[in-house]
Amino acid sequence: MELQFLGTSAGQPAKARNVSSLVLKLLDEINEVWMFDCGEGTQRQILETTIKPRKIRKIFITHLHGDHVFGLPGFLSSRAFQANEEQTDLEIYGPVGIKALVMACLKASRAHLPYPIYFHEFNEKHLGKILETDKFTVYAEKLDHTIFCVGYRVVQKDLEGTLDAEKLKTAGVPFGPLFGKIKNGQNVILDNGTEIIAKDYLSAPKKGKVITILGDTRKTDASVRLALGADVLVHESTYGKGDEKIARRHGHSTNMEAAQVAKLASAKKLLLNHVSARFLSRDISKMRNDAQDIFQNVHVVRDLEEITI
Repeated sequence: MELQFLGTSAGQPAKARNVSSLVLKLLDEINEVWMFDCGEGTQRQILETTIKPRKIRKIFITHLHGDHVFGLPGFLSSRAFQANEEQTDLEIYGPVGIKALVMACLKASRAHLPYPIYFHEFNEKHLGKILETDKFTVYAEKLDHTIFCVGYRVVQKDLEGTLDAEKLKTAGVPFGPLFGKIKNGQNVILDNGTEIIAKDYLSAPKKGKVITILGDTRKTDASVRLALGADVLVHESTYGKGDEKIARRHGHSTNMEAAQVAKLASAKKLLLNHVSARFLSRDISKMRNDAQDIFQNVHVVRDLEEITI
């Protein structure tokens, strides 16, 4: 499971940063990639990665500001050009209006998509659990921005214990159907009368990962709730230390406020994202160091950077 950042700039692109988009790679878990936001130029950024567009099966939009959605029509159209690869369905989750935006662009450009898109729109009254599969649950909650904007909490369901195959072989269990029964927690009796207690050969269930990905927001209690105990918290850091007034006026956060959220939520790792283009490379280490005065495990992400969870 990895996060890869396709765009980490706030509002407009900078020389070293494109506008907002990131992907959660779940290839080992479910053979899918999930995208969060799709700013202008996202499809160009993907060309610098190993991501296959057909593997992107779900797109989660935080809000409808252009730097988070203007790349969506282009990406959807380019995804259709992969004629030599299997066309796969796509689901788009986001605030009411995302369907109208996408369909208007496709209609005006007379774009034809050879794959279906399923839209899941929500407003302030219809949040909470927005998706549940056999392996993941996704929650959304309203943040505090200048327009309706949400943050997402992706929860991996606990993983089953693993089977100690070598220990079973040593105990005289022949490889085959008995392995499956023991894996399912069923005790078995061998031909020689030996009883095999399943729990003795299974490791304890492993706690699933929690990934919190926030859209644009002022510091708010909703951010803390979404990030409670998260293995990774991706939080915007449009502004730096001392910029709290301007951040609040424009509906954003500083690095210090992001660190406060991470600390209150007892998150394990904070990734600062959505950095204003006014910050140069020499400013980034200061942004990180300042935030570390509040929360130690913090990192300012770069375009195309990949973080293993």
